Amino acid sequence: MTLPDIRVPDDLPVLEALHSTPARRRLSTTPIPDDVLWAVLDAAVRGPSGGNAQTWAWIVVREQDTKDRIAAWYLEGWNAAYGSHRERFLAAAPGELPMSPQAFLGAEHLAQHLAEAPVWVIPVLLGAAGSTDPRLGSSIYGAVQQLFLAARAFGVGTNLTTLYRAHEDDVRALLGLPDDALTMCLIPMGYPEGGRWSQPRRKPVADVVHWEAYGSRRERA
Repeated sequence: MTLPDIRVPDDLPVLEALHSTPARRRLSTTPIPDDVLWAVLDAAVRGPSGGNAQTWAWIVVREQDTKDRIAAWYLEGWNAAYGSHRERFLAAAPGELPMSPQAFLGAEHLAQHLAEAPVWVIPVLLGAAGSTDPRLGSSIYGAVQQLFLAARAFGVGTNLTTLYRAHEDDVRALLGLPDDALTMCLIPMGYPEGGRWSQPRRKPVADVVHWEAYGSRRERA
């Protein structure tokens, strides 16, 4: 097995990476070296693909004009879905809304500074435009998670977002995609600006795991 000839800065155990790769929404403008970007993408394409068909493309975006145009569509989507409800989200009690005030502020920061992330990666499925299959993403999202984990090993932050989707046709045209292609998400990448690689807060695993049938739970030993 031949791995990329590049030194990974952290000897990061797999389980530690899995427990400490939250969405990073505050990203610096520091450039990501080409060799790091290639290594991360090379790890991503080792991810699972239905039938190993690999009917995908990975679009790397660094051109500022392209980012500016898509970021404007993204901000429009953010404002429609969340931004217009800002005061409600910031005043919400814990658990009242699907996004905590802290999470809202992070997502708001991303929406306002998306174009400043030094690199975007846009995963694309070929032949998927017009599909109504709710499981379509199973052919690429496993590989997307591998991109996140590989980026984590190099100290690069990532997150998955889709708020540009109301302008999917515009994005496809801007990127020169085939007519049958569908973007699956947008991944801004950058070295985190503050914060730690901490374990994200989640519900206890025993509260969300069901054994054999829904509603059948067990205590964790």
